[in-house]
Amino acid sequence: MSSSFEPLQPNSTLAGSHCMTSSRLSHQLDPALWVALRVRGRFEKTVVTLLEQKGYESFLPLYKSRHRWSDRYKELDLPLFPGYVFCRFRLASRLPVMKTNGVLHIVGIGRHPVPVEESEIAAIQQLIKAGVSAQPWPYLRVGQDICIERGPLVGLKGKIVSLGPRHRLVVSVSLLQRSVAAEIDSAWVSPLKANVPANQMTTCSASHHQGNLAEGITLRSS
Repeated sequence: MSSSFEPLQPNSTLAGSHCMTSSRLSHQLDPALWVALRVRGRFEKTVVTLLEQKGYESFLPLYKSRHRWSDRYKELDLPLFPGYVFCRFRLASRLPVMKTNGVLHIVGIGRHPVPVEESEIAAIQQLIKAGVSAQPWPYLRVGQDICIERGPLVGLKGKIVSLGPRHRLVVSVSLLQRSVAAEIDSAWVSPLKANVPANQMTTCSASHHQGNLAEGITLRSS
């Protein structure tokens, strides 16, 4: 009497599902985070180009600066944070980023990279998108808490630097201890409640504005 059997074939659907689950779990345990990369001087734009060619999401906020040459003025696009580029990736897979020409190191504490707050990146992106005049600004720590209720930056909150009839709104990246200043109309802002810690601030009242809100923005005042 002859007998035969069919070898058990692997369940491709089950195997594929297991791989997808493992991949999803891996991304949850090590999500893509925004970090600040210290780069060679005047190499910021080159680094961004190289990172994007590798498929990484990068961010280099620029501002327009008027420079005088021997016989004329020229408007240049310069980095708001000279010597730094923001990039989003999984820290466990950072080797290709570190091997990018022009990248010196990831900003952090000792040998441990420290991510940049998503809210701070979102605040700078909103500032750039709004098209307001911006420029590098010293990192400050004191000032009046305010909320912007009108204009293209509606919903931002924090502190301001007052200069005459207009204000300089300053968005800061705490990790770099650098800030970006932009002029806003003084009529756009209103004070927030006193004695509210910066890490407990909420967005402005929804009845006062529409559109997306950027939370956790640090705005400074002298």
